[in-house]
Amino acid sequence: MTHRLDPSILREYDVRGPVGDRLGLGDAYAVGRSFATRVRRVNGRSVAVGRDGRLSSPDLEAALVRGLSEGGVDVVRVGLGPTPMLYYAEATLGVDGGVQVTGSHNPVHHNGFKLKLRHQSFFGPDILDLARLAAAGDWTSGSGSVGEAEICDAYVDRLLVHHRGRPFRVAWDAGNGAAGPVVERLATRLPGEHRLLHTRIDGRFPNHHPDPSVEANLADLRRAVLEYGLDCGFAFDGDGDRIGAVDGRGRAVRADLLLAILAEPVLRDRPGATVIADVKSSAALFDRVEALGGRPLMWKSGHSSIKSKMLDEDAPVAGELSGHIFFAHRWYGFDDAQYAAVRLLEVMAETGRPLAELVDALPRYVSTPELRFPVDPIRRLRIVDEVIDRLKSQGAEVDLVDGARVTTPDGWWLLRASNTEALLTVRAEARDDAALTRLMAQVDAELAASGVTRPD
Repeated sequence: MTHRLDPSILREYDVRGPVGDRLGLGDAYAVGRSFATRVRRVNGRSVAVGRDGRLSSPDLEAALVRGLSEGGVDVVRVGLGPTPMLYYAEATLGVDGGVQVTGSHNPVHHNGFKLKLRHQSFFGPDILDLARLAAAGDWTSGSGSVGEAEICDAYVDRLLVHHRGRPFRVAWDAGNGAAGPVVERLATRLPGEHRLLHTRIDGRFPNHHPDPSVEANLADLRRAVLEYGLDCGFAFDGDGDRIGAVDGRGRAVRADLLLAILAEPVLRDRPGATVIADVKSSAALFDRVEALGGRPLMWKSGHSSIKSKMLDEDAPVAGELSGHIFFAHRWYGFDDAQYAAVRLLEVMAETGRPLAELVDALPRYVSTPELRFPVDPIRRLRIVDEVIDRLKSQGAEVDLVDGARVTTPDGWWLLRASNTEALLTVRAEARDDAALTRLMAQVDAELAASGVTRPD
């Protein structure tokens, strides 16, 4: 038996696509058989499986489990919950791998699979290898067992093991995503006043799209914080691995600034340690880490790339502008928005300062949001290469770790190609509005030289 996985669903960090169009039950079964084969070929025997709250997730999970068991792997189903809960299961249940059925923050009709093998990220060539094994029918066979484990309460217990907080007034917006039940449990365990928004899991996402990196999706959270005079608010994406935040003044706080705040107590405990952030992150973060005696390291965007680099560098904490924050300090090295929220409350308690004051203590810059726009898929990578070639010929100061991050006296700007879609990403940061305007003019001039006009 062979199966062809549509190349468009083979993303850099996971398998993901529109259900019923490019991703179906046969694909879920094939992913299960191929992943079982990879597990068996490293002498593994068991896999934990979880799912998010999307309408298609139960059927896809059932097909995946059938593929895993018929590939000779024992399956431990941990049920409905956020992706970090599945990661926690993979780290603690003595299994050899983990798969979460999730569409993350993508549109309602999308879904997919995030995978881990032997506590390591499974991405890039590993994802492509699933398709190779399926196309060749190169699958192990067997009759694995299928069992269940209830881990939500144990996961929440673990989130709070080191927490020594004081009462705060907090709003929590789960966006009708898979983090809802965990957020509800946290709210009953944490001291203070907690107002819950959209914690009922609903794969239609009736209130707003569960992507906290888009400021418009924080409107309900901001309204609650301001209406009730709360200290702060936290929001989560559809599978609970990305965090958004609003301070007590109703300002959205980007994840790179959250990481700058979170890094300080970690660096007190681990002096001189490396703190990793992706190329989209603010200079305020890198400057703050250096001022605290840490070693700031800029790295490629993508949760799997960051996790792998953390292992290489023995980094205790890392993050991405998109909202992924990773702790190896007192945690397991994976991205967990619920844990990041608990750690932020801990910093507020230790310092006696609300989130707004912690943000105001950081250097101030003006910046664009992450600007993403479609381009010809065939030209996507070539456009960035053309810009890099011109910049090199001009003697510009360019960091090439992921696309081109160009530093000038005005600040910096970034151009990179998406790893998962036919999109280019632009972002710029400067000390004032006039400098930011000049930076964006440089970006647009470079794009125009490659025949690209950036949408307004």
